[in-house]
Amino acid sequence: MDPELFWYIPNSVEPGHRGDETTQGWGSLEYSAALARAAQDHGFSGALIGTGWGRPDTLTVATALAARTTTFRPLAAIRPGYWQPAQFACAAATLDQLSQGRLLVNIVSGLDDPAAYGDDVTTPPERYERTREFLHLVRRLWTERDVTHHGKYFTVDHSTVEPRPFGTPPRLYFGGASAAAERVAAAEADVQLFWGEPLADLAERIARLRRLSVEVERRHAELEFGLRVTTVVRDTAEEAWAVARARVETLRGAEAEPWWRGNRETAVGQKRLFDLAERGEVLDSCLFTAPGTAGAGGAGSTWLVGSPADVALALNRYRELGVTHFVLSDTPYREELARIGDQLLPLLRSDPLVAGQSQR
Repeated sequence: MDPELFWYIPNSVEPGHRGDETTQGWGSLEYSAALARAAQDHGFSGALIGTGWGRPDTLTVATALAARTTTFRPLAAIRPGYWQPAQFACAAATLDQLSQGRLLVNIVSGLDDPAAYGDDVTTPPERYERTREFLHLVRRLWTERDVTHHGKYFTVDHSTVEPRPFGTPPRLYFGGASAAAERVAAAEADVQLFWGEPLADLAERIARLRRLSVEVERRHAELEFGLRVTTVVRDTAEEAWAVARARVETLRGAEAEPWWRGNRETAVGQKRLFDLAERGEVLDSCLFTAPGTAGAGGAGSTWLVGSPADVALALNRYRELGVTHFVLSDTPYREELARIGDQLLPLLRSDPLVAGQSQR
C-alpha cells in the first residue's frame, strides 16, 4: 500500500514561519489556497494545517481550502480545551459532509496560550486525561445517536450530531511521547504521529504502543503510525547539506518561535529531540540533529537532509518499521512543495524494500 503523503500549511498571519522569506499573503485565503492546490497538483494527499492561539482557526481555514480544491485533504490540528467535544464533533462532521469525506483531524494536547481562551487545564497528566475523554466522546457522537456522557471533564445529555460524517468518520491523528500520551494513542487515536527520531528509537516506541494497545483493550482498528519531519532536499547531497548547515548558522542566536517556545523544556517529545544531539550531529543515514541545538523546535528540531534518493531511502526505512503516514515540509513552503512533490514523492514506492534497493 502506498503511504499517505502530506505537506504542511503554516496557517500564520505573521510572515517568517520557520525561516520562510515570503512577505506577502500570510493569513490570506489566496496564499493558503495556493499552497493547498499546489499540494494537490504535486502528488500530496493533503496538508497538515497548524494551530495555535493567535493564528487563524484551523477548521475555518480547512473548510475554505476544501471548497477551493477537489481531492485535497485538510489535516486540521485542533486542541481540546479550545473546543468542547460536542461543538467540535458537529463542526467537523459538517465539514466532512460538505467535503465528501476529506477531513482528517490532528489532536494537539500541548500548551500554547490557554489563558487567552479560558482553558484552565494546564498540567500534562490532566491534559492527556482530558484528551482521552474528548476523543472517546467525539467518536461516540460521530457513530451513535442520543449520546449521554457524564465524565470528569465533559458532560452531554441526549446529544446527536447532525449532519453525520460522510461515510467513515474523520481519522484522528495524535502526537505525544510521554507515558500518558502513549496510553491515549493506544486507546483512542487512529494514527500516532512521531517527530524525526532515529530508526531504533521509533522501533522501540512502535513496539511499546502495540503492547499498550492490548493492555488498554483497544476497541478500534489497529493503531497506525506517522512521521512529521522537515526534509531538506536538493539535487545532490552536497548541495542539500550545504543549505542545511548554512540555515543552522542563521538560526543560532535567533529568538525561539513563539508557538512552541512555551513547552520546549517540558514537553517529553521535544526534549527527546534536543537530547539526540548528544549522540551525534548526524544519526542513521541523514537525520540532522543540529537544528534543535540552534533554536529550532517542533518538527523543525531534526531534519532529513540529502538528495531525493537519500531522503527517500531514509523515509522508506521508516516505512519498514510500519510508518505509513508522512507529513513533510521545508521552507520556502511554496517552492519546496513543488521540489519535494516532483522529486521525492515518486521515489516513495509501494514496496519500500524494492525502493530501497533501487536507491542504493
